[in-house]
Amino acid sequence: MDNRDGDYRWEHRHLLGLEMLSAEDIRFLLQTAVGLEDVSTRSIKKVPALRGRVVVNLFMEDSTRTRSSFSLAASRLSADVLDLSGSGSSVSKGETLRDTARNIEAMGVDVIVCRHALSGAAMQLADAVSCSVVNAGDGQHEHPTQGLLDLYTIAQRTGREDFDLSGLTVAIVGDIQHSRVARSNIHGLLKLGASVILVAPPTLLPRGFSDLGCELCFDLDEALPRVDVICMLRVQFERLTRQAFPSVREYVSGYGLTERRMALARPGTLVMHPGPVNRGIEIEAAVADGQQSTILEQVTNGLAVRMATLFLVSTASGTS
Repeated sequence: MDNRDGDYRWEHRHLLGLEMLSAEDIRFLLQTAVGLEDVSTRSIKKVPALRGRVVVNLFMEDSTRTRSSFSLAASRLSADVLDLSGSGSSVSKGETLRDTARNIEAMGVDVIVCRHALSGAAMQLADAVSCSVVNAGDGQHEHPTQGLLDLYTIAQRTGREDFDLSGLTVAIVGDIQHSRVARSNIHGLLKLGASVILVAPPTLLPRGFSDLGCELCFDLDEALPRVDVICMLRVQFERLTRQAFPSVREYVSGYGLTERRMALARPGTLVMHPGPVNRGIEIEAAVADGQQSTILEQVTNGLAVRMATLFLVSTASGTS
């Protein structure tokens, strides 16, 4: 599948992060997802694109949406799928991640989809094996397919068929410091031309994020009238090593997205959330379920994006 100029070739054998991709790479992957979107609406939800290939989901952290989405995406491409978890692997017995991956690869695996609590784990795997590696979230580093499906959803909702997001302003709100989703979204949004405002308490928004080309803001009410998309993030209490704000009630008061706050936003402003959603904390139920919410669309679009990802890395001729 080529781009409009006819000279583009996807050459990435791994997908480790959006920081490593060019804007052309991102657009090509998203256009590939467009071509696969209708598979999920057919009476027989399967195509033979990866028949005979083997995809392993190696998830060392708990996951519902991402793991299920990758399993279903691989299945719809007719690949064989093996699901492994941390508690069910030899890593729980002391084996290194590298040795686990190399043993899995020795069984004739084509793609390893990995989620891990350690930042850089996906890169470590890519250096250790010859098969393709897809990063399904590594520590606080990146979650590239979540970033891609968010880009896809924004473009779909705003009618940007060419995936040029120039002129759009996106607010990413919440626990920026610990969010791998935020990092992938930042890289993807900026490369596709959008402007990004990061909104959070000072304790959850390191100043260094401004070096990426983002505006930093500590007042959600001030930012809302200026944005076209609001991407809410969960507070990752499990990663907090110190108290980041006085109380949950105080956090909700300052940064929770409520119906009252949505009245400050422009008409038609999109509301996104990567899940899992803590209703009543980062987002009010009425907003999460409202017409401007894209939360379920993000889940649906994730299938097409992950199908495109698995197909492209499996058939790439390059080594990156």
